[in-house]
Amino acid sequence: MKIEVRLFGCFSEFEPDSLLQLDLPDGNAAVADARAALQAHGLQHWPRFKPDLLRVSAFAGEDSVLRDGDSIPTDRRLWLLPPVSGG
Repeated sequence: MKIEVRLFGCFSEFEPDSLLQLDLPDGNAAVADARAALQAHGLQHWPRFKPDLLRVSAFAGEDSVLRDGDSIPTDRRLWLLPPVSGG
């Protein structure tokens, strides 16, 4: 199945549109599958990619933050949200 991942923060510099399409196995794919596919893609295509940052980043659907065990939303769209800090 194809999914769409919208990239934010430091990840947005890796793709011109801040948007990435990934292929996941058909069936009941979970957010963890998207995280693994994104890591493989990043290691192969993005020289400045940092897997540790992906590990602590959150994935969200249209209206909620998702856990790795959650299923991919039916619209097949995810948002990748890196950690932020402020003061």
